[in-house]
Order: sequence, then structure tokens, then C-alpha cells
Amino acid sequence: MVLAKITDLISSKFKSQEELDLLNGPVGKNLFYLSLPVIMINLLQTAYNLADTFWLGQYSNNALEAITYAFPLVFFLISLGMGLAVAGSVLVAQYEGSGNKKKRNYAASQTIAFSALASVIIGGIGYFFIPDIVGLLGASGPVAASAAQYLEVISLGLFSMFGFLVFQSLMRGYGDTVTPMLLMLGTVILNIIIDPIFIFGWGPVPEMGVKGAALATVLARTLSLAIGVGILFTGRKGIEISLSQMHPDLNFFKKMMAIGIPASAEGTGRSLSVNALVAVVGTVFAGSVVAGYGIAVRIFSMVFLPAAAVGRGVESMTGQNIGAENYDRAAETARFGAKWTFLILSLLGVITFVFAKPISSVFTTDPEIAAVGAEFLRYVSFSFGFIGVLRSYNGSLRGAGKTATAAVISIATLGLIRLPIAYFGAINIGTRGVWAAFFISNVAGAGIAYLWYQRGTWRQRITEEEKAKGEVSEETGGTGGSITESVSKKIAGLIPGLSSRS
Repeated sequence: MVLAKITDLISSKFKSQEELDLLNGPVGKNLFYLSLPVIMINLLQTAYNLADTFWLGQYSNNALEAITYAFPLVFFLISLGMGLAVAGSVLVAQYEGSGNKKKRNYAASQTIAFSALASVIIGGIGYFFIPDIVGLLGASGPVAASAAQYLEVISLGLFSMFGFLVFQSLMRGYGDTVTPMLLMLGTVILNIIIDPIFIFGWGPVPEMGVKGAALATVLARTLSLAIGVGILFTGRKGIEISLSQMHPDLNFFKKMMAIGIPASAEGTGRSLSVNALVAVVGTVFAGSVVAGYGIAVRIFSMVFLPAAAVGRGVESMTGQNIGAENYDRAAETARFGAKWTFLILSLLGVITFVFAKPISSVFTTDPEIAAVGAEFLRYVSFSFGFIGVLRSYNGSLRGAGKTATAAVISIATLGLIRLPIAYFGAINIGTRGVWAAFFISNVAGAGIAYLWYQRGTWRQRITEEEKAKGEVSEETGGTGGSITESVSKKIAGLIPGLSSRS
């Protein structure tokens, strides 16, 4: 494959996983080399959405409004199964840190198998409920029909959409973030090229509008998945999967679920919050506000990509160092990531505040829509730094396998703080009440993550043989308690205070 050969050639110019030495090398240097490609991956991921936003914005305002409803639901579908990818990444990282290559490869093979099954099931079920869900979010008429068409294509192609994310997670757990970045670059370029062809029609390709944008994305992702799986089967990038290790191992699946269910709850909770906010904006305000909000959220998601990338880097370094029982180094990694993302994103917030209107105007020719987007950005810009703190500490918790803790912090931030404030703010204050909810929740979430991390309950391995039977103390309560009970206890723990140990 041409793209695979190009990927090998370029990645040879970057530092390899062995050169990074995540267990002993300088924390800042290693985190930088891990996170920079992830930033690019996230930028390229956002480019998928921005390409659709740009071309559909040229197509019609109804199309732009339709994907405002559609994008959060795409994230929701992926989030339902994303816990398996997180579990695979954590296990690969910890087995890599402990030096057990055989179990590392077995974990990767099992992750691929169960993730493929999950994506087919979730996509199939989602396909039949999409029209009803779109209606619940407040969309109606042609806008609802277009949003449903977009989501139906994505649902049928969820195997490809989700599969490449799993590939990224496994490679990140191993310590290679360059290979996924290069693959993403190639497929994004392809998507940008074919997007307008499928949206507006060209030659033998008919005009498909919103549906065409979804089809272009799925086709590009299918190519990236095929190359990624090929790399894993050959083992030329470290991890080597095999069909013989993909037979369903229910004991291993149980172990993955102990890590993956809370991770899915975190992603799903975040997605539900985003969808609920779309519903609040869509039912309380007019169409121009919905479109402006959609543009602003796309921009907002791109602005804090450095925080998300550093969080993933911290996750990988934490996983490997905990596998090697280097707990102090794991803590140092989290502190370093939190400090520097706070400083960098705070500076980015100042820039965003100053240039909010020009930035919003790039994605629409309607001045009213651009004004809504600019107002949102100005309100949230000075909370950008706190997102870095939240993502860094949550990333370290996930790397330690404490995905239930990370899930509770995320759900509390979005579901217990942001959403209620946004709802009552929209009714009593207007759009500014919704924008203020983002600012308040970002600051509060950072504080919760920092305080909880200082408790130190994350300092334990999950890859020991005795833990393989599901005895992951913090995630399951330590005595065989259910994950649901564990999460419930953690949520309850937010009420009386964060300083006491459970």
C-alpha cells in the first residue's frame, strides 16, 4: 500500500517508542513527543468536522443547522463503545511498562475483536432510532430529515469510524503516536478532496448534500482502518495482533469491562451533555442561534485540542510507569502536563477573546450567526487553561486504570454543573446564561480533578495476575462490588466533600 509505505518512511524520521524511553527519559521531552502527534491527530479529526461544516455552510443554512444536531450524536455512538479502546490502551501501556510483550499483544488482539463486534451492534441499533432521537433534540422538518440522513450513513459505517480510533488507542498505549498521525493526515486530505464532490455532485457522482458529507467521511475512514489493521497484523510497528488470539476470552473481556465501562460512561456522559445542550439551545432559541452555537462549539473543540492531546500523553506515560511501579514519575507527569497546558491554553484564550468575531466569520457569511459564535467564544475563552488541568489529571487517572474516577469527575462537571446552569441560564438570562455555564463548569471541573488526584488512590497496578480476575480495588470496590455501585459511591462522595477517603 502506497500510504502505508509513505507512513513508514516519514515515521522513521520521528523518535520511535524505544527512543522515547517513557520509563526513564525526561518527563517534559517524552510528553512533548507523545502529545505533539496527538495534537495533530485531534486537529485532523476536527478537520473532518470543519470540512463538513465549511462545505455544508456553502451548501445551505439548513444543512449547517442539520449537522449541528448530527455531530453530537456521532460522538455519542462512538462513545458507547469507546471504553473498549480506552481499556485496550491502558492494558497495552501497563503490560508494555512491565515488560510483558506477549500479554501486550494478546490485549491488543482481544481489543480489536471485541471492539469490532461492539461497533456493529451499536451501529445497527443506532440506525433504527436515529429519526426519533433527532426529533427529541428539537430538530424538525427538512433540518431533521437531513440530520437523520447524515447519521444513518455514519451508523452503517460505524465499524470503520470506530475501528481507526481503536487502532490509535492501541498504538498510543504502546507509545507510538506518530503512525496514527500520519495515517490520519492522508485520510483527512482524501476526505477534504471528495467532500465537495459528494455534497454538490460532480461527473457521475450525484448531488447528495448532507448525506454526501457523511459518505465521504466513512469512505476515508475505511481506508485508514484497512491500513491500520494491516500494520497491526504485520507487527512492524511494535504491537502484533493475530487471528488466533481473537477468539472470545470472556475472562479477559470481564477485565476489559472493569476498565472500559466507566470509560464509556465518561464519554457517553460527555456526549449526552453535549446533546442535551443542543436540545436546550434548539428549543429555547431561534435557528440562527443554533447555527452560531454549532460553529462556536466546533471552534471551541479545536481550541482545547492541546489539552486533550496532553491528557492522552499523560495517560500513556502513566500506564507504562505504573506497569513498572514508578508511581512518583507518574505523578510528576500529571503535574507537568497540568501546569503547561494551563499556561499555554490561557494564552490561547486571550488570543481567542481578541479575534472571536473574525474566527467565527470564517465559517459563515451570515453576520448574525457569526455574532452568536463570537459571543460564545468570548465568554469561555478565559477558562481554557482550566480545561488543561482537568484533562491532564483525568488522563493520569485513566492511565492508572481508575476510569471510574475519571468518569465521575467528567459527569459531575458536565451533568451536575454545566447542564443545570445552562438550562436555567437559558430560561432566565438568555444565550449568555448558556455561555456562562461553560466557563463555570470548566473552572469547577479542574478543581475537582486536582483535589481528587491528590488523594493518591490511583497508585496501584491492574495488570497483576491476581487483578486479572476482576479484583481491581478502586474500580470494583475491592470486594467484588459492581462497577455501578463504585460509580454511585464516587458521585455521592462529591456531595459531602472531596478531602475524605472512601
